Amino acid sequence: MLLHQEVLISLDVLEKEFVCNLQACKGACCVEGEYGAPLRQDEVDRLKSVLEQVRPYMEPAALAVLDREGFSEWDGEGELSTKCLPGGACVFATKVGGMYQCAIELAHKAGAMSFRKPISCHLYPIREVPMGEYVALNYHKWHICQPACKLGKSLSVPVHAFLAEALTRRFGQEWYQGLVEIAREYEGRAEG
Repeated sequence: MLLHQEVLISLDVLEKEFVCNLQACKGACCVEGEYGAPLRQDEVDRLKSVLEQVRPYMEPAALAVLDREGFSEWDGEGELSTKCLPGGACVFATKVGGMYQCAIELAHKAGAMSFRKPISCHLYPIREVPMGEYVALNYHKWHICQPACKLGKSLSVPVHAFLAEALTRRFGQEWYQGLVEIAREYEGRAEG
């Protein structure tokens, strides 16, 4: 791992290649897994304030769960996360053109609100883990993302470059530029 400011970064973030391939996976990350997307408390508050703008993009079954139980819950690991439907789909997963997309992000893209989606979703395949006074960024390998790994490799796009916008959103432009410099130095050492 590398330390950049107060963030520990797995070497996989620099070495692995990744570009989401929704045509191949059909948005499986929104419907598979044990729990919903991790949420920060500020995101729960933000989602509460924009929920009416998101509702038109949600599935009827999700709206029923939303009205009965809300959109967040504590998962089995003690983290706040989006609620899942009985079949496993995130309450915000919605099917568009044969693939799952995020209702929050669809509302954002339509100009209904400035909030894009939870940072945990935006950062995927990076998972953020608190480690004492630091935050660790780990690359999460999942079989459903094999098409994304293949596409990333064919395009030579490392994880950190694919996630430039999300990493900048989370840590700021200056931090991300520093990460790019670290990646260049690391790549130069690996080639040398």
